[in-house]
Amino acid sequence: MTDIDADPAAGLSWRALETRVGLDSLPAFHRAFLTWRAVEGADDMPLRRVQQRVEAELNRLVQAGQATRSGEDWYLTPDALSSFPPAQPFLT
Repeated sequence: MTDIDADPAAGLSWRALETRVGLDSLPAFHRAFLTWRAVEGADDMPLRRVQQRVEAELNRLVQAGQATRSGEDWYLTPDALSSFPPAQPFLT
């Protein structure tokens, strides 16, 4: 069992997903996530701002019932990223 599937009842761990994406690819992945979430100007944001906006969007997923938060991690429902193509290679 991989860390991304460590607790199926909790959902998909965002932090584990980030680990699978890898440090070198993470900034582009985060920018793609923000673009997918319709955040304007994601490509031109400073990296620190990108991280803040990613967390804000994850919190919006919590509000929408598509995720829960536990400490420093978010657990997404199985379908939360189904229409986000850049995530697909890291979900299986």
